[in-house]
Amino acid sequence: MSLIVQKYGGTSMGSPERIREVARRIQRFVREGHQLVVVPSAMSGETNRLLALAKELNPDPGPRELDVIAATGEQVSIGLLSLALQALGVKAKSYTGWQVPIVTDDAFTKARILSIEEKHVRADLAAGNVAIVAGFQGIDARGNITTLGRGGSDTTGVAMAAALKADECQIYTDVDGVYTADPRIVPDARRLATITFEEMLEAASLGSKVLQIRSVEFAGKYKVKLRVLSSFTDVSSTDMGTLITFEEDESMEQAIISNVAHNRDEAKITVLGVPDRPGIAFSILGPVADANIDVDMIIQNASTEGLTDFSFTVHRNEFKRAMDILQNQVKGAIGAKGIVGDDRIAKVSIVGIGMRTHAGIASKMFGALAKEGINIQMISTSEIKTSVVVDEKYMELAVRVLHKTFELEKDPTEERMKA
Repeated sequence: MSLIVQKYGGTSMGSPERIREVARRIQRFVREGHQLVVVPSAMSGETNRLLALAKELNPDPGPRELDVIAATGEQVSIGLLSLALQALGVKAKSYTGWQVPIVTDDAFTKARILSIEEKHVRADLAAGNVAIVAGFQGIDARGNITTLGRGGSDTTGVAMAAALKADECQIYTDVDGVYTADPRIVPDARRLATITFEEMLEAASLGSKVLQIRSVEFAGKYKVKLRVLSSFTDVSSTDMGTLITFEEDESMEQAIISNVAHNRDEAKITVLGVPDRPGIAFSILGPVADANIDVDMIIQNASTEGLTDFSFTVHRNEFKRAMDILQNQVKGAIGAKGIVGDDRIAKVSIVGIGMRTHAGIASKMFGALAKEGINIQMISTSEIKTSVVVDEKYMELAVRVLHKTFELEKDPTEERMKA
């Protein structure tokens, strides 16, 4: 008998029939003898509806009250799922985040989990109940309801698995695993049986929408065995999805590249004619950071006659605000010649732990893009990834070219067996 934590996304909980399907899936695991903790998201679209109602009444709503409102979506889900299970004859008990309790800091709308008191959940599991725990929410030290930010139900699921020392945390979503690229762009993209935490963390940070990045960080920190599966397969399916595991757990040599990630939500800003002196990067990026705008890739050109150009990328939603800050606060203060921006760019990345031990991967990437006439505007690298910024109109072509160049459509295990 295993202790399993299952997390179901909003599409999985999108209608009464979908909730019944989730309940039947849970019933199968219970019949197999497993103990289950289930973390459902709010029904698809419900959180957006609730926040829209709040802003209709107050265009600038306070974050504390927003959390009170937003948390009700998951509260409905846990009650409905518990009722669906009870209708199938499965014992189930629902918990809001504060009933567990899941204790967080007081950063409303983006709180972080500090601790979980799991004894009540353990007692219900021992009594034969399925524990249904609301995702996305918790309580701070002063008793205020908090939420963990978008995608926070993934984090709740992983955190519960860590606290309970579960055998596995299963993330059920509308895709059946992690692919070598987005199948909507690359039709022959291949589902991966396994991917390392490092690779998954890079992929999540580079634009992969399969898992929320905080949940991957949490799983890596607490060594939680994580698996991505589809809730839209048949209830009796034995599909194993994609296991996110640790490099040292793998006995076989890893593929050089595991996947091609992309992100079209990028914008590039260049500060022209900047004095090349110590502290100039801080003078430019300090005011941007003070506005809570995250900066991604950064490039400073070689100095010419004491001047240089300084480029960086931000999320496209933050582009206008960042440009305003640079024009109004930074340009004159540092004596820059000008500020230019482009919000029609995309980032394309290759990820793979095999890059550590194989030379020439980046040059192979650059050569493949050059052959297709795709100009590279910026480059960023780490031990296991290389990212480039390209014109947005070339993004899909770049993803397909790189997927083909590194032969990701081929299963390396099958290729080794052929050899």
